[in-house]
Amino acid sequence: MSAERVAAWGQQMRSVHQRLRDALDIARESIENGGQPESLADDLQLFCSGFCVALTGHHLHEDAQLFPRVLEAEPDLADTVSKLVQDHNMIAHLIQGLEHALHSSEDEEILLRNLDGIEAVMETHFRFEERQLVGLLDRMDISGASKAELFVPIA
Repeated sequence: MSAERVAAWGQQMRSVHQRLRDALDIARESIENGGQPESLADDLQLFCSGFCVALTGHHLHEDAQLFPRVLEAEPDLADTVSKLVQDHNMIAHLIQGLEHALHSSEDEEILLRNLDGIEAVMETHFRFEERQLVGLLDRMDISGASKAELFVPIA
């Protein structure tokens, strides 16, 4: 496997994280500029079926596919991986809160507060994950794995 191909794994993680950040920005704009309540609900339904599913899928794939490979390569990262999995669980809980607020027809302030919570934890998580894993991913030989298998494609 070429060094160029191996280095692509770290970049793939960064790319997925950026796309998730962009999706969160779009969701925030749909809340802040929603206009009519029906339009806001439709936009947020799109957000939840897109962003929430993508973020959850990304984390489930990391837990099931990527993290076992990381631990195989670097067993000393067990505490780091444990913290990342804990973050994934916290973000899943926050997503459930947003979905509940949406289905309860909460006002813009409540929806934005839920989104702020997701964003704060997500951003801290992404930065920590990138600091801890991108260098390792750039060195790892993950032969036979696809981007979709490890990270879930984010369009």
